[in-house]
Order: sequence, then C-alpha cells, then structure tokens
Amino acid sequence: MYSNDDLDSAQKAGVLTPKDVAAFRQYITDKRVTPVVDEEYFRLISGFNDIFVVIACLLLLSSIMWIGKSESVLVGTVLQTVTAWGLAEYFTGKRRMALPSILLLLAFVGGVLGVSVIVLSTMDLTKELTIAIASAAAVFSAWLHWQRFKVPVTIAAGTVALVSCVMMAIFAVVPQVREWIAPIIFLAGAGVFALAMRWDSSDITRQTRRSDVAFWLHLIAAPLLVHPIFSALNVFDGELRLWQVGVVTVLYIVIAIISITLDRRAMMVSALIYVLYAFNSVLEQYGIVSLGFAFTAFGIGAGLLVLSAFWQRCRKILIPLLPVKIISKLPALQ
Repeated sequence: MYSNDDLDSAQKAGVLTPKDVAAFRQYITDKRVTPVVDEEYFRLISGFNDIFVVIACLLLLSSIMWIGKSESVLVGTVLQTVTAWGLAEYFTGKRRMALPSILLLLAFVGGVLGVSVIVLSTMDLTKELTIAIASAAAVFSAWLHWQRFKVPVTIAAGTVALVSCVMMAIFAVVPQVREWIAPIIFLAGAGVFALAMRWDSSDITRQTRRSDVAFWLHLIAAPLLVHPIFSALNVFDGELRLWQVGVVTVLYIVIAIISITLDRRAMMVSALIYVLYAFNSVLEQYGIVSLGFAFTAFGIGAGLLVLSAFWQRCRKILIPLLPVKIISKLPALQ
C-alpha cells in the first residue's frame, strides 16, 4: 500500500513527475465508490506490524528509563529521550510507520519536557515559570522533530506545549490573571482552531500531510473551546438542571454543524465525552443509575450513526448558505 508520503518522496527523488502524481491521485479518487474527502482519511496504522513495533518500542523505552533511573531520574529520562530520537531515525525516517512515529514523537517531546522540569526544579523558580520554560523547550523539540521527520501530529504536540508555555508565563508574571483561566483557555482554543483552519484550507482535497496536521489540531481545539463553556455552566460541580442539559445539547449541535460544514468529525469526537457525562448525570439524578450510561450511549450512538449516513446530504444543505469566499476554502460537496 502506498501512502501520500511515499508519493511525495518519489516525486522529490525524481522517480515520478508532479503530473504523474496528480494523475495517480485523481485515478484513485475516481476509482473509489466513497469519495476520499468524505472518508476524512489520515494515517494511523498500516498493518499489525505497526502494533508490534509500538509494543517493542514501549518495552525498550521503559526498560532504558528504568535502568537509567538506577543512577538518577535525570539520567533515565535523558536516555529515554535520546533513544526515542534514535528509533525515529529508522522507523519514522526510513520506514515511515505511522503509529510508531506518533509514539516516538510523544516520547521525545515528553522526554525533553521531563528533562527540563527536572533540571529547572533544582533552581529557585516558581512552579509557573518552571512549567513555562520547560514547555518552551518542548516547543523547540517539536520544531526540531518536525524539521527532521514531518510527522503530522508534531504540530499539534508543539501547539499544546506552546499554549502551556504562554499560559504559565502569563500566570508567572500576572498571578491575578488566574481568575480568568476559563476565558484564556477558550481564547487558546480559538487560536488553535484558527491554526487548524489555516492548514485545512491549504489542502481542501485532503491528499497531503497538511490535512493530517489539521486533523490533529482540530482534535485538540475542540476540548479547549468546549471545556471553559461547560465549566461556566457548572456541569462538573454537582447536580445538573434541565436548562443546563439543554445548553449542552445546543452547544453540541453547534459543534455538529461546524463539523459538517468543515467535513471534520474529529471535533465532534473530541467533545463527545462532555455530552455523555451531562446526560448520564441527569439520568442518574432521576433514578436510572444502573442503565444511565447505557441509555445515554445508545441515544447518542444511534444519532451519530444516522448523522454519518446522511453526512454529505447535510453538507449539501449547509454549504450553499455560506458566503462564496468561505465555500472556496472548504472541501467540495460530493
């Protein structure tokens, strides 16, 4: 099976011309019964060997850290971080294995974050400043990893670290701002969503790694946008009233409309846990304790399946209502 990365590599190596690559992609698109755009395709696993390699990498990385910790936690973390990069040179750089690449990226960026926290904890710094500087190091490590390997999830990992860095830096300089943490998180989510849309609009045919980058960004933007709103509604602070459940429902419908318009299911999946929690809590309050989650999951699951079946039909209703300038940046109707 050939991936978009393989085609891009063949084009750069001169094996295929840009015209050949475009013609091949068009042929595959025309050949499929279900359009490529509608599938929201992204690479996660290409075979069981990906799982096999992930298990082996987990064993190796954990054992190396364990052995290194016999000397010190810092030594163990450094060894794990260096090993993660070394493994990525082969499994990401040469084999282009998707799932192992994600694991090794997280191990490397997380390792740099851990090393930074350990080193900074020996200095006379506040907790906020320590996290801010460590997050900045994680951002830099994600940038290095992206320059070397171009793993799509890297941008999302670096963005999360950047959000953490900026927020902690603000809290360190202006502690009073902590009272406004919910609006700050919401603004961060809006920024991540805007970044995701920038990557998305650069590949509306969903045929390059730019689309995969946008997928991961949408996945982390949704909870950053939704969580502050749910917190303001006191969804997690005790008994829920019917009006709160109504607002939660309306909010998820809005997310669904945005998801359908953008042809991005990741946003709905990312916000799903909040809706499940809200409805389950209400059913428990009305005495349906043992089957509350079952009824909630049944209703929402059935609704999502119906939406999936009529996804493109819904898009045909919503898209024409938008300005032409916005339509030009969205995936075409199928």
